[in-house]
Amino acid sequence: MVLTGVDVIGLDGKEREHLMGKRLGLITNPTGVAKNLRQTIDVLYKDFRLVALFSPEHGLRGEVQDALDIPEYLDGSTGLPVYSLYGATRKPTSQMLNGIDTLVFDIQDIGVRFYSYITTMVFAMEACSEHGKELVVLDRPNPIGGTVVGGNIIEKEFTSFLGLSGLPIRHGFTVGELAMWANEALNIRCDLAVIRMQGWRRDMWYDETGLPWVLPSPNMPTLDTATVFPGTCFIEGTNVSEGRGTTRPFELLGAPWIDGILLADSLNSKGLPGCAFRPCYFVPTFSKYEDELCQGVQIHITDREAFEPIGAGIEILRTIKALWPEQFRWVESLEQMSRGRLHIDILAGTDELRKAIDEDGDIHYMLDKWRHDAEMFRETRSGFLLY
Repeated sequence: MVLTGVDVIGLDGKEREHLMGKRLGLITNPTGVAKNLRQTIDVLYKDFRLVALFSPEHGLRGEVQDALDIPEYLDGSTGLPVYSLYGATRKPTSQMLNGIDTLVFDIQDIGVRFYSYITTMVFAMEACSEHGKELVVLDRPNPIGGTVVGGNIIEKEFTSFLGLSGLPIRHGFTVGELAMWANEALNIRCDLAVIRMQGWRRDMWYDETGLPWVLPSPNMPTLDTATVFPGTCFIEGTNVSEGRGTTRPFELLGAPWIDGILLADSLNSKGLPGCAFRPCYFVPTFSKYEDELCQGVQIHITDREAFEPIGAGIEILRTIKALWPEQFRWVESLEQMSRGRLHIDILAGTDELRKAIDEDGDIHYMLDKWRHDAEMFRETRSGFLLY
């Protein structure tokens, strides 16, 4: 079994000694658990000197849906203050860090640029640098593997809370490796330490680690969801439901005006590697088309090693737009730092994807450029790999 960072600090050794005696703040959520499902909050509160908690998007306990502000409060279990990093402020303030020596980060990332927890970590690194604090990352696996890098490098004008400067869509880092990369690439100069895992290999999928799957966010219920997410998350940028409000978000895609059989047949005819599309019906309980009957498809992974989620996501967008041009539209971002902009541009980190689809442009030329971006990033990231 793989041991994550929180398991490693439970062992006698220098990693445990590194945290002993220090006043600790902890950024975490329900994924912060040891291999026996004991929460990192409880580990640090009992065995170390935990003095404050910090909540990312979706809440400390994972109870809040996406894009909703998180309040500050006292934790009912420990009595410690819980400071919000997803509300009026996204970066720890000097007041929040007062009385803390070291800020600890323990959240399961899913390996995709527009998953907000990595931005929360980088903002915390910036705050620690500004206020003379240390940041320690308790490392965790990249659940979709650490070998594949994919997608474009985000363009500067499209950086946001959902897109860190310099990252491709699928980065292939563990969260600890990403922190090391960001510290140098973004010139943060944080006093940073990473508590490395034991037993993890880069080619591992999460279900090969022996670790329990805990939902990283309310709409990330399974590893299958994480596998398709780098591509099907693009659907968020449209008036098509990405399956929020169902039991299979990002796998079920549709709208009341879609013909599911026609869409499935059209997508299956393209021969996309490692996946197949099944026509389906669903009624979202919240989000887009709440309580309305939708038709669409479920994407099924038939070979996850061959599957190319980013290319598949783009092909889904192109096909829906081509089949229902009058009904299909792009939507504005609900994300606080990106309001007033089209959400697809924020997710893609560029407007060239949207323009290529709108103008029926050369998607293959664009994807070749994106592959070049990914290969360039693969070369630059090599010095930050721990495993």
